[in-house]
Amino acid sequence: MAGALEGIRVLDLTRILAGPYATMMLADLGAEVIKIEIPGRGDDTRGWGPPFVEGESTYFMSINRNKKSLTLDMKSEKGKEVLTKLVKRSDVVAENFRPGTMEKLGFGYERLREINPRIVYASVSGFGHTGPLAKRPGYDVVIQGEGGVMSLTGAADGPPAKVGVSMADITAGMLAVHGILAALLARERTGTGQKVDIGMLDGQVALLTYQAGIFFATGNAPRRLGNAHPSIVPYETFECADGFINLGVGNDSLWESFCQVAGRPELAHNPRFEKNADRVKNHDELKAIVDEMFIAQPREHWLEKLHAAGIPCGSINTLDQVLTHPQVLAREMVVEVDHPVAGPTKLTGAPVKLSATPASVRTPPPLLGQHTDEVLSEVVGLGPSEIEALRSEKVV
Repeated sequence: MAGALEGIRVLDLTRILAGPYATMMLADLGAEVIKIEIPGRGDDTRGWGPPFVEGESTYFMSINRNKKSLTLDMKSEKGKEVLTKLVKRSDVVAENFRPGTMEKLGFGYERLREINPRIVYASVSGFGHTGPLAKRPGYDVVIQGEGGVMSLTGAADGPPAKVGVSMADITAGMLAVHGILAALLARERTGTGQKVDIGMLDGQVALLTYQAGIFFATGNAPRRLGNAHPSIVPYETFECADGFINLGVGNDSLWESFCQVAGRPELAHNPRFEKNADRVKNHDELKAIVDEMFIAQPREHWLEKLHAAGIPCGSINTLDQVLTHPQVLAREMVVEVDHPVAGPTKLTGAPVKLSATPASVRTPPPLLGQHTDEVLSEVVGLGPSEIEALRSEKVV
């Protein structure tokens, strides 16, 4: 079946993580994504590792499937001519340079609009294109700190900690997809494209939600609570006799059920714990009681009983457990492609499930410049001699 974005061409100038993650999601949905890379070097992540498989970076391969790779020197005059032709024939231009870089190349949004009024121009940057910090660079670890997430992550009596995946980058990539799809939909009504300006810091602020609400209501910055929740109790990690589980008792009805399963029905109507607000107020006292319950039995004992009662809970899986889990495999969240150099290669699957126009993993991550001749011939319209001339001048 055709993908939802079949017929949409994305000119992908992004590199590293946030931008490539966004364009990968568009490619999974059926868009033709042409990834432009520096001749002889490519995306920085091609050199990030170990691990490498037959010289290919697993980092690069994890976020660049379903794309075509075109090498192009965008700073050269002939390279700019090629880029101009590509913009004319594309629907989306995506980049994640520092603001001002595209203008220096001669391809800022105003110029792109002149070339193609229907173009959707998506830019991902650390702080967005406006405000006093717009020109400042921003890597994921920097933005997790600047955006407050690190202040909320980690043990209550320990130092701030970043999330174990690149949360700021990936959130920005997802928001870029959100903005691009909205702009393409608006173009159907108006006939013209627009600029999509995604700041990584904005994305982290948007994630603060109820934590920001606590500050707005009280004037006090929320503090680190380890794995506990500031507004729901019990809702955290507990140690069993042979390991840890997570428990999420999200309302008073679940609390009553939990007390029955735990063999402590009297706790459900204890005035210190009967309502969620009471449990939050008396968190430390209640946690000591629940800790004593859980440590007395192994994980599987508790997981079986809690699942049977419909109480949200779960294991804390390592990645080897996650990526071989029956539920993950049933949802096709692990896929395998045949890479021309690395051979059979496993990747995470597409998380958006559409019934009529499903996302799919069709082609492996490209080799550097693998599709240069194809794109120059079929999209730009150059002949073999013209392509060879560009190659001899190191334009491609």
